[in-house]
Order: sequence, then structure tokens, then C-alpha cells
Amino acid sequence: MGSDCKVAVHFFQPTVNLSRFISTFLLVETTVDGAVTDYLHPGWGNLRFHSTPLLMALNQAGARVCDTHFTATGPSAKALLFTVGTSRIWTVALLPLGWVRLLGVPAGEFADAVMDGATHPFFAMFRPFSETLFEQQPDLEGELARLSTFFTDLLAKTPPSSVTEEARIEAIHAGLVDPSTGTVGGLVARVGMGQRTLERVCKRAFGFSPKLLLRRQRLMRSLVHFLLDPSLKWIGALDSHYHDQAQFVREFHEFMGMTPSHYAAMGHPILREVVLERARFSGSSVLAAHQRSQIADL
Repeated sequence: MGSDCKVAVHFFQPTVNLSRFISTFLLVETTVDGAVTDYLHPGWGNLRFHSTPLLMALNQAGARVCDTHFTATGPSAKALLFTVGTSRIWTVALLPLGWVRLLGVPAGEFADAVMDGATHPFFAMFRPFSETLFEQQPDLEGELARLSTFFTDLLAKTPPSSVTEEARIEAIHAGLVDPSTGTVGGLVARVGMGQRTLERVCKRAFGFSPKLLLRRQRLMRSLVHFLLDPSLKWIGALDSHYHDQAQFVREFHEFMGMTPSHYAAMGHPILREVVLERARFSGSSVLAAHQRSQIADL
């Protein structure tokens, strides 16, 4: 499926007041003869608003969402299968601090979850907005303005965590996305907090343990390298923190639900375009392009 798929990807930096909480606003426009299937990679939580209900998402636990204009995904350590037809999809890519501040619920409660925002009670506050974001004709600037206004207003209504807690979340986030951080011990030393505190903050704001988050990061760095330059093959794309290729294969299967060779043999008409455009948008190296959003911005 998806041989006649055309994809346009547009990244937008949020306004300054939102930049600590939202990585990017992302618009993906698909024109498909039928439907196209791809895999959403593990990453932070996201809110997605669709111009049409022609979308199906299925996680590795078997939870399925379909026929909706609004989906939400929690922070994830498992790839998510999705199928989409001709549509326009706005993604609000939440940073870990944004999940805590804007949603106000521990990230661990929604880890690896995919939800129909139109029916899930927790996302009721977003439903009126989801029903008014799109008008009859596409209006990129108008839609982006409505997104910015809505989330600016939401930010003003949500009380912040303590200054100390917010600083801890941002310090952990910076440590996790730094390629030089390869171990929990290294992360503890970098952020200057005890391991028990680190575990607590990670569970609340990031959804997973520090160890799993670091493992996910090295896999995603490898995956970004591969998607940007498939000629590298997997051996050339491996992150330096892997001991050997066998370790990479085991972890790839754990996070992605398939072998690297199976993934490489598939078409990735949407995610590869997202990765390429993210690199162009960042205007920097592969790793820097990956740092803010983990290419989970679809």
C-alpha cells in the first residue's frame, strides 16, 4: 500500500512562551490512492488532530483507535502501527515538561497508550478545539494560529510545578538526549540528583525508568541515522553505546516489534519524510535534529 502516496511535511517552532513545553507543531499532508501504512517510532507523548477520520492506529498490546478526528499517544517505548488515507494531520509534540504542565497527569499512567481523544474522558478539554481547528478549506496559517492561541490559553490556566521540579525535568531531558550520556550512573552524575529522585521524576514526567529511556535513545539515534542514509546499512548506523550488533538486534525487536531487516525491507513513505524534513528544519547534524522531538512528531 502507499505506492501512490504523496506526503508534504511542515514543521513549525512554537512561540517562545510555549517552547519549554512543546517541541514543534507539525503538519503532515497525505494524498493517497487508498491508504498507506507506516510505523510511528517510540518517543514522547503527542496530540494529533486530523482533518478526516481516515486513520487507524494499533499498538503492540492490541489497543486500536480508528475513525476519529483526534488521537492521543502517551510516551512510548514500543512502535505504533498506523494506517492513514488522504488527510491533513496536525501533531502537537509535547516535551516531557509539557506533558506534566499541560496535561497534569503522571506520564507513566499513559505509557505506550494510544487513545481516541474524541471519547476518552481525560481529553475532554481538547474536544471543542479539535472540532473547530479545521475549516472547509485548508488554511495552514489560520490553523497554526488557532493551535498557538489554544495552547497559550491552556498554559495560562495550568499551574506550574515547583521551580525545582521543572528544573529537574529539563535537566534530565537534556541528559537523555545528549549522545554522550550512555549509563544511568552518567545521567545521575550529570543531573546532580540521587538515583531514587531520578527514578521518581522519570516515571512522572517521562513515563519510564532512566535505564529504559537511555536504551530507547540509543536505538532511536541509530534509526534516525539509517532513515536519513539507508546506504549506511545497519552496521554503519549503530549508536556507539551498543556493545555489538547482536545487542542492537535484540533491542530493536523489543522496541519496534520486528527485526531490523524486516523494518528495512518495508516502505516508510511518511516517517522517512518526517525525518528528512526534521533534519532540514533543524539545519544541523543528524543527532541535533533528533534531540528535541525524537522523530516522534508525526
